[in-house]
Amino acid sequence: MAGERDLQKLLGGMNPELNPGRYVYCTFPGRVPAGLRPVVTVAEAEGVTAVVAQDEADALGLTYAYVAAWITLRIHSALEAVGLTAAVSGRLAEEGISCNVVAGYHHDHLFVHADDATRALTALQSLAHA
Repeated sequence: MAGERDLQKLLGGMNPELNPGRYVYCTFPGRVPAGLRPVVTVAEAEGVTAVVAQDEADALGLTYAYVAAWITLRIHSALEAVGLTAAVSGRLAEEGISCNVVAGYHHDHLFVHADDATRALTALQSLAHA
């Protein structure tokens, strides 16, 4: 099934959903340790970044500096869609909320500071109904 490309349909149907738990950004010099279950990984020249559940990171004694809430935009957006990331991050910026965006094949995922989760969800819901 092809993802949606129309920005107005994407915004109106994004249906932001707050996933349970808190998530943290960890970095590793080579690869993700065996047994770790990240929800996102990014390979960079400096090392691998992994976003993992805070409970898991704590249980494994991992260090991290950023504690986030994970919001999923439930609409199936096309990877080539134009404007969704800008509209969403712009709306959150208006509220003074930082946002780290990751595009999956089916959905876009936002990681916002854990303390801002409720405000972010409210801002996104207002954007969807604008």
